[in-house]
Amino acid sequence: MSQATPPRSRRVPRAERREEILAAAARVFGSKGYRAGSLAEVAEQVGITHAGVLHHFGSKDRLLWEVLEYRDRVDVEHLEGQHIPGGLELFRHLVTTARRNADRRGIVQAYTVLTGEAVTDGHPAADRARTRFGVLREDIASALRTVADERGVDLAEQDAVRAASAVIGVMDGLQTQWLLDPEVVDLAESTAFAIEAILRAVLPGVEPLPDSPGASGAP
Repeated sequence: MSQATPPRSRRVPRAERREEILAAAARVFGSKGYRAGSLAEVAEQVGITHAGVLHHFGSKDRLLWEVLEYRDRVDVEHLEGQHIPGGLELFRHLVTTARRNADRRGIVQAYTVLTGEAVTDGHPAADRARTRFGVLREDIASALRTVADERGVDLAEQDAVRAASAVIGVMDGLQTQWLLDPEVVDLAESTAFAIEAILRAVLPGVEPLPDSPGASGAP
């Protein structure tokens, strides 16, 4: 009697497989760092071979770049048009992002580890991190200028850039504290409180942001 042919495993579409690999790489790089995290570990989590990962991304460096882009894409996937807003809505978006991040520790961990590693000599993510900070700094400074214009406030360019740098710094710093002690640091409330303080330093009378003390409620 002939044996039954075992069922064939489902063929995963290329786009879906790439997303699976990116999510696994974010977990591996987030827990072990880029240098210590291996493609073999990424492959094992997805159920494919090391060669399979390379088939989709070509190299470990390329996978790292894609993981960073994946993280940015996840941040805006809930927004209409999938790009960050301007004006005061940008700061509300940052608070919303902090709230969402509290439910996706792996992505936050990967971002924090990779950004920290990027300051080391010769790290492949250094240029990407530098560019990302530059773009984000300008987006935030532009939003500050918009809010200032709407309120008739004379905001010096230097102050806009400094405030933008401070917003980025406080968000990244709070994420690190939250990863280390989530029972003590409320990521969304602390982020809203800090951003409000920075905004009020350069834009008197700015209204409360969601999740901040005195805010009427979440968006």
